[in-house]
Amino acid sequence: METLLTTNIRFPNLGIELKNVASGIDIFGFRIAFYGIIIGIGMLLGWLIAEWMAKRTGQDQEFYLDFTLIAIIVSVISARIYYVIFAFDEFRDDPLSIFNLRTGGLAIYGGIIGAVLTAIIYSKIKKYSFWLLVDTGCIGLVTGQLIGRWGNFFNREAFGKFTNGLFAMQLDLRDVAYDYRAPLNYLQTKYEGRPDALQRILEIRDNTVFVEGVEYIQVHPTFLYESIWNFCLLIFLILFTKHKKFDGEVMLLYLIGYGLGRVWIEGLRTDQLFLWGTPIAVSQLLSALIVVVSLGILFYKRRKTRKINVY
Repeated sequence: METLLTTNIRFPNLGIELKNVASGIDIFGFRIAFYGIIIGIGMLLGWLIAEWMAKRTGQDQEFYLDFTLIAIIVSVISARIYYVIFAFDEFRDDPLSIFNLRTGGLAIYGGIIGAVLTAIIYSKIKKYSFWLLVDTGCIGLVTGQLIGRWGNFFNREAFGKFTNGLFAMQLDLRDVAYDYRAPLNYLQTKYEGRPDALQRILEIRDNTVFVEGVEYIQVHPTFLYESIWNFCLLIFLILFTKHKKFDGEVMLLYLIGYGLGRVWIEGLRTDQLFLWGTPIAVSQLLSALIVVVSLGILFYKRRKTRKINVY
């Protein structure tokens, strides 16, 4: 077993330099990306905390083991499908690469959609409350999300636009996507009709720095922002569970909290997925819609609960 080619990742304004950070390991000639390992760890810990929450709220823990095993498979497939739908140009010349998950390309909203669909079907088959199931399951989901984002760190992806702020992160130019080294005419063609996206790429390219002869881009570590946001959301949801007024309230608060964070963070990213032929970031739009709809349902359910208590 050997570690793959390594480079440094720097946080200059924090005085932090992580040396020789690998993207994966090689076992008998087979490359295993840390991205996949971390996603797997996130899934495992998500299941464990969901089982803990089930026990804490007096539910059958084995029920959640069975559900999780099915939900993970469906969610990975749906996360890949979602990504491929909105980034098909990446796979046009090599369709078989659609099945290679080791280098990234899982869209979390696709995973959430898959998990919710699994919960709907599974709860009907098992005659279990869907809303109680998702209240418990979303605790595991957000746990997996906050851990899984660190896979993006090792892949040198899912970062934001140029910044010189406190958390500015420097990545070796050789490690990041081709856009940051590509000819200008290539970028103009790729981002035709999306001037803001093109400008973000060019701003990063215009602000590279050299450290000991190595060229770095300097960007927002949006994976870190989202991981911290999700950690705070996880703590809030765990504390709130004992105070919920109706089944489904925890899930609605998760959707609102995650959606708000994603609207902000997605606005910083440079690798957004766009609605076809438009400059609209699909995850940002979906996040905003989820927040609005979830708030509406939350207010309706709370009002209904108050009326029942009064009567």
